[in-house]
Amino acid sequence: MLPDFSQIKIIDAHIHCGRNFEKLTFENIYPLMTYARIDAACMFAPVEEIYDRYSPYFKDTQEWKRKRQSANDYLLSLYKEGKPVFPYYFVWNDFKVLELEKGYFGIKWHRHPDEPEYNYDDPKCTKFIEKATEKNLPIVLEESLENTIRFVKELAPEATIIIPHLGALNGSFEALEREGIWELPNVYADTALAHPSTIKYYIKTYSIEKIIFGSDYPFGFPYSEIGKIYDLGLAEKEQRLILRDNIVSLFKKIKS
Repeated sequence: MLPDFSQIKIIDAHIHCGRNFEKLTFENIYPLMTYARIDAACMFAPVEEIYDRYSPYFKDTQEWKRKRQSANDYLLSLYKEGKPVFPYYFVWNDFKVLELEKGYFGIKWHRHPDEPEYNYDDPKCTKFIEKATEKNLPIVLEESLENTIRFVKELAPEATIIIPHLGALNGSFEALEREGIWELPNVYADTALAHPSTIKYYIKTYSIEKIIFGSDYPFGFPYSEIGKIYDLGLAEKEQRLILRDNIVSLFKKIKS
């Protein structure tokens, strides 16, 4: 069952939260949210709790599987305790499709070009994407340019996809624009760490209804990142779309 969104005015759709890093615990993040007058946040586990990002030859182990499960469970537990958290499931190569039945609000799909790779040719990957698409779970996709294009156009052409940082870490905004990614009706963007001029251009060229506020804490800070949205000179209704309504509309499409 979805929560009552009527009391939520602002949502930060991109925060990293984990129990094993002191500044990334919910208890330390929440004061930063309240200072920025943010009511709730979409939260993902830190990458360091999902795989060894510093080893391109990373091999999965039972210990890493345990760490991943614990990291994802922590976020889900915060939501169940009534904290203003929308937990996202951080997927890795075990592609645990049954996890998608636990009540997550989205999926974090993340790697950088110099990091261990997703096994996109694994049949389990196909089944995971099919289930995510069936449930209309938003997928926050941060990947190499080549894999972003393949994911969006071939592997998950009907999935709801949010590309963070307006594509800065997916090959660049311009590279995705040349590939026609931003024109696709199922592709959204978040504003985390994006330059205000890029945000303005996206709104003017594409749609204000497909751009979502995010801070990317701890790499960006909620107060300064939300300040960029206020400084765009938008009408109050337009601000509300970016700060709340667009992500809420995606949540309301999720199928149980």
